[in-house]
Amino acid sequence: MSPFRLGLVGAGKIVRDQHLAAIQATPGLELVAVADPHARLEGVPGHASLGAMLSEEPSLDAVAICTPAHLRHALAREALAHGKAVMLEKPPGATLAEVEDLNALAESRGSVLFAAWHSRFAPAVPVARQWLSERRVTGIEIVWHEDVRVWHPGQAWLWEAGGMGVFDPGINALSIVTRLVDTPFFLKRATLEVPDNCQTPIAARLHLRDGAGVPLEADFDFRHEDPPRWEMTIITEEGRLELSGGGRRLTLDGETVVDEPEREYSGLYTHFHELLTTGRSDVDVTPLRHVADAMMLGHREIVSPFH
Repeated sequence: MSPFRLGLVGAGKIVRDQHLAAIQATPGLELVAVADPHARLEGVPGHASLGAMLSEEPSLDAVAICTPAHLRHALAREALAHGKAVMLEKPPGATLAEVEDLNALAESRGSVLFAAWHSRFAPAVPVARQWLSERRVTGIEIVWHEDVRVWHPGQAWLWEAGGMGVFDPGINALSIVTRLVDTPFFLKRATLEVPDNCQTPIAARLHLRDGAGVPLEADFDFRHEDPPRWEMTIITEEGRLELSGGGRRLTLDGETVVDEPEREYSGLYTHFHELLTTGRSDVDVTPLRHVADAMMLGHREIVSPFH
Protein backbone atom coordinates (compact mmCIF):
# COMPACT_ATOMS: atom_id res chain seq x y z
CA MET A 1 0.00 0.00 0.00
CA SER A 2 1.36 3.42 -0.94
CA PRO A 3 2.04 5.81 1.93
CA PHE A 4 -0.42 8.58 2.68
CA ARG A 5 0.94 11.86 1.35
CA LEU A 6 0.93 14.50 4.06
CA GLY A 7 1.26 18.29 4.03
CA LEU A 8 2.06 20.44 7.05
CA VAL A 9 0.46 23.84 7.58
CA GLY A 10 2.82 25.83 9.77
CA ALA A 11 6.57 25.44 10.23
CA GLY A 12 7.02 26.81 13.75
CA LYS A 13 8.60 25.53 16.95
CA ILE A 14 6.22 22.63 17.63
CA VAL A 15 6.65 21.34 14.06
CA ARG A 16 10.43 21.39 14.33
CA ASP A 17 10.50 20.03 17.87
CA GLN A 18 7.95 17.25 17.47
CA HIS A 19 6.08 16.77 14.19
CA LEU A 20 8.96 16.26 11.77
CA ALA A 21 10.65 13.44 13.64
CA ALA A 22 7.32 11.75 14.42
CA ILE A 23 6.21 11.79 10.77
CA GLN A 24 9.55 10.40 9.63
CA ALA A 25 9.27 7.60 12.19
CA THR A 26 5.71 6.59 11.20
CA PRO A 27 5.43 3.87 8.52
CA GLY A 28 2.80 4.66 5.94
CA LEU A 29 3.16 8.45 6.07
CA GLU A 30 5.19 10.61 3.70
CA LEU A 31 5.74 14.34 4.25
CA VAL A 32 5.67 15.96 0.81
CA ALA A 33 5.03 19.68 1.40
CA VAL A 34 4.72 22.49 3.93
CA ALA A 35 2.71 25.72 3.79
CA ASP A 36 3.93 28.72 5.78
CA PRO A 37 4.24 32.35 4.61
CA HIS A 38 7.18 33.05 6.93
CA ALA A 39 9.24 29.85 7.29
CA ARG A 40 10.56 26.86 5.38
CA LEU A 41 11.64 23.35 6.33
CA GLU A 42 14.90 22.10 4.91
CA GLY A 43 14.39 19.41 2.28
CA VAL A 44 10.59 19.85 2.09
CA PRO A 45 8.92 21.76 -0.78
CA GLY A 46 7.52 24.98 0.65
CA HIS A 47 4.45 27.03 -0.25
CA ALA A 48 3.36 30.47 0.86
CA SER A 49 -0.20 29.38 1.70
CA LEU A 50 -2.41 26.35 2.13
CA GLY A 51 -4.22 27.31 -1.07
CA ALA A 52 -0.95 27.25 -3.01
CA MET A 53 0.01 23.90 -1.50
CA LEU A 54 -3.35 22.35 -2.38
CA SER A 55 -3.10 23.70 -5.91
CA GLU A 56 0.46 22.58 -6.53
CA GLU A 57 0.24 19.27 -4.63
CA PRO A 58 -3.15 17.85 -5.73
CA SER A 59 -2.18 14.30 -4.71
CA LEU A 60 -2.05 15.18 -1.01
CA ASP A 61 -4.13 12.84 1.13
CA ALA A 62 -4.05 14.81 4.36
CA VAL A 63 -2.87 17.98 6.06
CA ALA A 64 -1.76 18.56 9.64
CA ILE A 65 -2.60 22.08 10.79
CA CYS A 66 -0.06 23.39 13.28
CA THR A 67 -0.81 27.12 13.24
CA PRO A 68 -2.03 29.25 16.15
CA ALA A 69 -5.54 28.17 17.15
CA HIS A 70 -7.36 31.23 15.78
CA LEU A 71 -6.26 30.36 12.23
CA ARG A 72 -7.22 26.69 12.23
CA HIS A 73 -10.93 26.89 11.46
CA ALA A 74 -10.61 28.62 8.09
CA LEU A 75 -7.62 26.49 7.10
CA ALA A 76 -9.33 23.24 8.06
CA ARG A 77 -12.47 24.19 6.14
CA GLU A 78 -10.35 24.91 3.08
CA ALA A 79 -8.59 21.56 3.31
CA LEU A 80 -11.83 19.63 3.91
CA ALA A 81 -13.44 21.41 0.94
CA HIS A 82 -10.60 20.01 -1.20
CA GLY A 83 -11.30 16.49 0.03
CA LYS A 84 -8.31 16.22 2.35
CA ALA A 85 -8.19 14.54 5.73
CA VAL A 86 -7.26 16.98 8.50
CA MET A 87 -5.34 16.70 11.74
CA LEU A 88 -5.63 19.63 14.15
CA GLU A 89 -2.94 20.42 16.72
CA LYS A 90 -4.27 21.14 20.19
CA PRO A 91 -6.49 22.93 20.86
CA PRO A 92 -8.44 21.97 17.73
CA GLY A 93 -10.00 25.44 17.46
CA ALA A 94 -10.29 28.80 19.11
CA THR A 95 -13.89 28.05 20.12
CA LEU A 96 -16.17 25.06 20.59
CA ALA A 97 -18.40 26.30 17.78
CA GLU A 98 -15.48 26.18 15.34
CA VAL A 99 -14.65 22.57 16.15
CA GLU A 100 -18.29 21.51 15.98
CA ASP A 101 -18.59 23.17 12.58
CA LEU A 102 -15.51 21.32 11.30
CA ASN A 103 -16.81 18.02 12.65
CA ALA A 104 -20.13 18.51 10.88
CA LEU A 105 -18.39 19.42 7.63
CA ALA A 106 -16.10 16.39 7.82
CA GLU A 107 -19.08 14.11 8.48
CA SER A 108 -21.03 15.56 5.56
CA ARG A 109 -18.09 14.99 3.21
CA GLY A 110 -17.06 11.61 4.59
CA SER A 111 -13.64 13.01 5.45
CA VAL A 112 -11.31 12.15 8.32
CA LEU A 113 -10.92 14.77 11.05
CA PHE A 114 -8.59 14.25 14.00
CA ALA A 115 -8.45 16.51 17.06
CA ALA A 116 -4.94 15.60 18.18
CA TRP A 117 -4.62 15.68 21.97
CA HIS A 118 -0.97 14.63 21.99
CA SER A 119 -0.69 14.06 25.75
CA ARG A 120 -3.18 11.18 25.50
CA PHE A 121 -0.44 9.27 23.69
CA ALA A 122 2.06 9.45 26.55
CA PRO A 123 3.36 5.93 27.27
CA ALA A 124 1.73 5.44 30.69
CA VAL A 125 -1.76 6.61 29.69
CA PRO A 126 -3.13 3.35 28.16
CA VAL A 127 -1.86 1.29 31.10
CA ALA A 128 -3.44 3.74 33.54
CA ARG A 129 -6.75 3.69 31.67
CA GLN A 130 -6.87 -0.12 31.78
CA TRP A 131 -6.13 -0.18 35.52
CA LEU A 132 -8.82 2.41 36.23
CA SER A 133 -11.44 0.65 34.10
CA GLU A 134 -11.82 -1.96 36.85
CA ARG A 135 -11.96 0.44 39.79
CA ARG A 136 -14.20 3.12 41.26
CA VAL A 137 -12.57 6.54 41.44
CA THR A 138 -13.06 8.51 44.67
CA GLY A 139 -10.90 11.56 43.99
CA ILE A 140 -8.51 13.18 41.49
CA GLU A 141 -5.82 15.80 42.05
CA ILE A 142 -3.86 17.44 39.22
CA VAL A 143 -0.75 19.60 39.64
CA TRP A 144 0.52 20.99 36.32
CA HIS A 145 3.25 23.55 36.98
CA GLU A 146 5.97 24.77 34.63
CA ASP A 147 8.14 27.80 33.92
CA VAL A 148 6.62 29.74 31.04
CA ARG A 149 9.95 31.40 30.27
CA VAL A 150 11.58 28.01 29.72
CA TRP A 151 8.78 26.23 27.86
CA HIS A 152 7.23 29.14 25.93
CA PRO A 153 9.98 31.74 25.45
CA GLY A 154 8.87 34.83 23.54
CA GLN A 155 5.42 33.43 22.70
CA ALA A 156 3.43 36.63 23.14
CA TRP A 157 0.29 35.08 21.64
CA LEU A 158 -0.17 33.07 24.87
CA TRP A 159 -1.16 36.25 26.68
CA GLU A 160 -3.62 37.54 24.08
CA ALA A 161 -7.33 36.75 24.05
CA GLY A 162 -7.65 33.20 22.73
CA GLY A 163 -4.06 32.36 23.66
CA MET A 164 -5.22 30.44 26.76
CA GLY A 165 -2.26 31.38 28.99
CA VAL A 166 -1.63 28.63 31.53
CA PHE A 167 -4.38 26.56 29.96
CA ASP A 168 -2.06 25.91 27.01
CA PRO A 169 -0.25 23.27 29.10
CA GLY A 170 -3.19 22.80 31.46
CA ILE A 171 -5.36 21.47 28.65
CA ASN A 172 -2.82 18.65 28.26
CA ALA A 173 -3.65 17.51 31.79
CA LEU A 174 -7.36 17.80 31.06
CA SER A 175 -6.94 15.76 27.89
CA ILE A 176 -5.25 12.99 29.88
CA VAL A 177 -7.74 12.84 32.73
CA THR A 178 -10.72 12.83 30.35
CA ARG A 179 -9.11 9.88 28.58
CA LEU A 180 -8.49 8.00 31.80
CA VAL A 181 -11.93 8.50 33.35
CA ASP A 182 -15.10 8.19 31.25
CA THR A 183 -17.41 9.67 33.90
CA PRO A 184 -18.18 13.32 33.06
CA PHE A 185 -17.05 16.02 35.48
CA PHE A 186 -18.56 19.48 35.84
CA LEU A 187 -16.86 22.70 36.86
CA LYS A 188 -18.25 24.13 40.09
CA ARG A 189 -15.87 27.04 40.65
CA ALA A 190 -12.51 28.32 39.47
CA THR A 191 -9.97 31.00 40.30
CA LEU A 192 -7.95 32.56 37.47
CA GLU A 193 -4.90 34.72 38.25
CA VAL A 194 -4.48 37.16 35.37
CA PRO A 195 -1.49 39.54 35.06
CA ASP A 196 -2.77 43.08 34.73
CA ASN A 197 -1.07 43.49 31.34
CA CYS A 198 -2.42 40.21 29.90
CA GLN A 199 -5.73 38.80 28.73
CA THR A 200 -5.17 35.20 29.86
CA PRO A 201 -4.32 33.59 33.21
CA ILE A 202 -0.85 32.81 34.49
CA ALA A 203 -2.33 30.43 37.08
CA ALA A 204 -5.67 28.70 37.60
CA ARG A 205 -7.35 26.48 40.18
CA LEU A 206 -10.35 24.41 39.10
CA HIS A 207 -12.81 22.56 41.31
CA LEU A 208 -14.91 19.98 39.47
CA ARG A 209 -17.30 17.25 40.58
CA ASP A 210 -18.93 14.33 38.84
CA GLY A 211 -22.61 13.49 39.23
CA ALA A 212 -21.93 11.50 42.40
CA GLY A 213 -19.87 14.28 43.98
CA VAL A 214 -16.42 12.78 43.33
CA PRO A 215 -13.93 15.69 43.36
CA LEU A 216 -11.44 16.64 40.66
CA GLU A 217 -9.07 19.40 41.78
CA ALA A 218 -6.68 20.96 39.25
CA ASP A 219 -3.88 23.43 39.97
CA PHE A 220 -2.14 25.03 36.96
CA ASP A 221 0.73 27.51 37.31
CA PHE A 222 3.17 29.10 34.85
CA ARG A 223 5.43 30.53 37.59
CA HIS A 224 7.07 27.28 38.68
CA GLU A 225 10.84 27.09 38.41
CA ASP A 226 12.21 24.24 36.29
CA PRO A 227 12.00 21.27 36.38
CA PRO A 228 8.25 21.14 35.72
CA ARG A 229 5.65 19.25 37.76
CA TRP A 230 3.25 17.50 35.43
CA GLU A 231 1.50 15.17 37.85
CA MET A 232 -1.87 13.71 38.73
CA THR A 233 -3.05 11.42 41.49
CA ILE A 234 -6.19 9.33 41.21
CA ILE A 235 -7.56 7.66 44.33
CA THR A 236 -9.81 4.62 43.96
CA GLU A 237 -11.52 2.28 46.40
CA GLU A 238 -8.88 -0.31 45.49
CA GLY A 239 -5.66 1.65 45.33
CA ARG A 240 -3.81 4.78 44.30
CA LEU A 241 -2.58 5.75 40.83
CA GLU A 242 0.07 8.41 40.24
CA LEU A 243 1.08 9.77 36.84
CA SER A 244 4.13 12.01 36.51
CA GLY A 245 6.37 13.41 33.81
CA GLY A 246 3.31 14.40 31.82
CA GLY A 247 2.28 10.75 31.48
CA ARG A 248 5.69 9.12 31.04
CA ARG A 249 5.73 7.51 34.46
CA LEU A 250 3.04 5.47 36.22
CA THR A 251 3.06 4.36 39.84
CA LEU A 252 0.40 2.04 41.25
CA ASP A 253 0.20 1.79 45.03
CA GLY A 254 3.81 2.99 45.28
CA GLU A 255 5.19 0.59 42.66
CA THR A 256 6.49 2.06 39.39
CA VAL A 257 5.08 0.04 36.49
CA VAL A 258 5.84 2.39 33.57
CA ASP A 259 8.85 4.70 33.25
CA GLU A 260 9.61 5.41 29.60
CA PRO A 261 10.90 8.25 27.41
CA GLU A 262 8.41 10.75 25.99
CA ARG A 263 7.02 9.65 22.61
CA GLU A 264 3.64 11.32 22.40
CA TYR A 265 3.84 12.53 18.81
CA SER A 266 4.91 9.15 17.48
CA GLY A 267 1.74 7.71 19.00
CA LEU A 268 -0.28 10.60 17.66
CA TYR A 269 0.83 10.02 14.07
CA THR A 270 0.44 6.27 14.38
CA HIS A 271 -3.17 6.91 15.38
CA PHE A 272 -3.65 9.36 12.52
CA HIS A 273 -2.40 6.68 10.12
CA GLU A 274 -4.97 4.26 11.58
CA LEU A 275 -7.73 6.84 11.07
CA LEU A 276 -6.65 7.42 7.47
CA THR A 277 -6.59 3.67 6.83
CA THR A 278 -10.06 3.07 8.29
CA GLY A 279 -11.68 6.35 7.22
CA ARG A 280 -12.73 7.18 10.78
CA SER A 281 -12.63 10.53 12.60
CA ASP A 282 -11.61 11.21 16.21
CA VAL A 283 -12.92 14.53 17.52
CA ASP A 284 -13.32 15.04 21.27
CA VAL A 285 -13.97 18.57 22.52
CA THR A 286 -14.18 17.68 26.23
CA PRO A 287 -10.79 19.18 27.23
CA LEU A 288 -11.57 22.41 25.37
CA ARG A 289 -15.05 22.53 26.95
CA HIS A 290 -13.50 22.40 30.43
CA VAL A 291 -11.25 25.35 29.56
CA ALA A 292 -14.17 27.28 28.10
CA ASP A 293 -16.18 26.62 31.27
CA ALA A 294 -13.29 27.88 33.40
CA MET A 295 -13.00 31.05 31.33
CA MET A 296 -16.76 31.62 31.68
CA LEU A 297 -17.23 30.68 35.34
CA GLY A 298 -13.84 31.50 36.84
CA HIS A 299 -13.33 34.36 39.29
CA ARG A 300 -10.51 36.59 38.02
CA GLU A 301 -7.86 37.92 40.35
CA ILE A 302 -5.52 40.54 38.91
CA VAL A 303 -1.86 39.89 39.75
CA SER A 304 1.49 41.52 38.94
CA PRO A 305 2.27 42.27 35.28
CA PHE A 306 4.07 39.65 33.26
CA HIS A 307 7.18 40.89 31.48
